[in-house]
Amino acid sequence: MDILLRGPVLGKMLLRLESSATALVEFGLLPIAKVLVLSGFGLAMANPYINILPAPSRRLLSKLVFSVFLPCLIFTQLGKAITLQKILQWWFIPVNVVLGAFLGCLLGYVMALIVRPPPQFFNFFVIMIGIGNIGNIPLVIIGAICRDNEDNPFGMDPEACNSQGVAYISFGQWVGAVIVYTFVYHMLAPPKDDSIAAADEESCPEIDLKVERNLIDNSENNANGFSESATIQVPDADFQKQDSILVPLLLPLSSDTLPKVSGGWLKWLHHSNLQNIFQPPVVATLLALVIGAVPMLRNLIFDEHSVFFFFYDSLNLLGGAMVPCIMLVLGGNIVGGPGSSLLGMRSTIAITFTRLFLLPPIGLAVVLTADRLGFLPPHDKMFRFVLLLQQSMPTSMLAGAVTNLRGHAEKEASAILFWEHIIAVFSLTFWLILYIRILF
Repeated sequence: MDILLRGPVLGKMLLRLESSATALVEFGLLPIAKVLVLSGFGLAMANPYINILPAPSRRLLSKLVFSVFLPCLIFTQLGKAITLQKILQWWFIPVNVVLGAFLGCLLGYVMALIVRPPPQFFNFFVIMIGIGNIGNIPLVIIGAICRDNEDNPFGMDPEACNSQGVAYISFGQWVGAVIVYTFVYHMLAPPKDDSIAAADEESCPEIDLKVERNLIDNSENNANGFSESATIQVPDADFQKQDSILVPLLLPLSSDTLPKVSGGWLKWLHHSNLQNIFQPPVVATLLALVIGAVPMLRNLIFDEHSVFFFFYDSLNLLGGAMVPCIMLVLGGNIVGGPGSSLLGMRSTIAITFTRLFLLPPIGLAVVLTADRLGFLPPHDKMFRFVLLLQQSMPTSMLAGAVTNLRGHAEKEASAILFWEHIIAVFSLTFWLILYIRILF
């Protein structure tokens, strides 16, 4: 009799385990599958045989995403969800970003001592491990999970699920931008040996006034968007009038070109790198926080019956283009492969493995500890899920952009980002399944 009773009970238990396992795989694998499909379209369109999305087009699309689509998405989703009370409740999100960067760089420093990358790439090694992508990819994953009607694991309406997730992610992006354009910018400075070598070359040039010379480093020109060929001829006072040298039309601001009478504030403004910190996504975040925290302004723009709701609706339409466009760019960038890198295979493997497989367990411990200490809003699983996502992402694309800005380790950054985004397809699937299992 006991055996007969145990049979149906055991069968029900097996069905439950099977359904829960299927649900875990579905929630963990489907978002990554959607990312793969979107990236696959970008990869196909960037193929030389099709050539719908060549490199110049991808650069323009990337600028459009960064300057228009992403700020619109942040402003509409964060501004509608945020209030003064929620700002006080969500304080751990920026703290989680700072903790993630600190612990990541600390682990990166330890791994650098063990692996011993080339000396000129020591700081680069630490940064590539420590600074994760807390914006673009989490936004894509949240959008993919919340799009499945009410079958998403959070049990919310798709629009409410997506708005809340985007609001949480956006609330931490401004901290990430400040870290990237202050600490990361300083750490990724070219090695001193390279600067001395460059200075020696400038002090002993071959004098040939008939040959075109560029006075500004190519990487600095490209980073500031100046054309190397846009030059004017300026007479040289020390030589004959018919002799001339080539000078760029627009000189990048440097301490040597600052007016002497302007005092120290202009130099401080330049060296503080504020123009890079206040990027469009950061400005959109700050505007959303200010408008969302003031009830009168919030109702004026985000209320459906307000006079200016059409403005919010228009920005919302633009923000909807962010996810597909950024994935097309990401897929297109893979078409060229990792390229040539002087970092070495050992260091590349160490960075990729540490970033994708060693850091997430540390981030999980941080979030679980904060939850037990009562730092997180109670019963808010989306909040915890976003915190865990922030700790599990590949290296930040902004860190790669800073290498271009500094003119150091650009090819190495491209190789790291290439391999990380390939392997992240598998690592993120595993971590998503684990996080959903823990939270639910």
